Amino acid sequence: MNAFLHNFFDWQLIGQVLPDLLTYGLRNTLVLAVTSALLGSVIGMVLAVMGLSHRWWLRLPARIYTDLFRGLPAALTILIVGEGVFSAQVSWLTSPYPVAILAMSLMSGAYIGEIFRSGIQSVDKGQGEACRALGLTHGQALRLVVVPQGVRRVLPAMVNQFIAIIKDSSLVYFLGLVTSQRELFRIGQDDAMTTGNLSPLLATGLCYLLLTVPLTHLVNSIDRRLREGSRPAPATDEPSLLDPKEALV
Repeated sequence: MNAFLHNFFDWQLIGQVLPDLLTYGLRNTLVLAVTSALLGSVIGMVLAVMGLSHRWWLRLPARIYTDLFRGLPAALTILIVGEGVFSAQVSWLTSPYPVAILAMSLMSGAYIGEIFRSGIQSVDKGQGEACRALGLTHGQALRLVVVPQGVRRVLPAMVNQFIAIIKDSSLVYFLGLVTSQRELFRIGQDDAMTTGNLSPLLATGLCYLLLTVPLTHLVNSIDRRLREGSRPAPATDEPSLLDPKEALV
């Protein structure tokens, strides 16, 4: 028992690694996650619109892209994209950071595209028919009416996907990072290897919980508000003005 406590709960080592975790480690993880989520949302929206198109030559590439990047493990995708970019010797992609963001954006775009597609398809078809009756084109109906309603319905799933992106950012160490570029996991891993103790990794896990637990509660809050907002208004016992007999009681 003492060996277990020493290996995981060495508070001196945890105190030594926390400053690095809470300064540039946390910052780098958030930069990777937020940037990848934003780019992935753009890719996902394009994929969702392509997937809902009536033209097969738009649907087919979207389907292939989604199946490919959802089917490959995240670590393999990061390695393939990283090695491909580095071997191509792209001048403006010499740092691992842009390559990691590119790989994570491509992956998250496939998942976010399916989230957007399900949200758009959940909007009643009568909304589109009403838009056409008002003289709006199909593109205007999607942009102004259907897509905003669909995105609102999938907000909890989007926050869940952002949590997954935060955790997947721990895999970018495969690309090789200098000291100032290390994210949370790499800092904990390096300190654990240096000290031969797993307490730095425990501190890393606590930092991930610091990010993901509030987001999880945010998901529950958003979901609860959306469900409460969709409930019909409760019936009242007040007499109806249309029924004179009830008004006289």
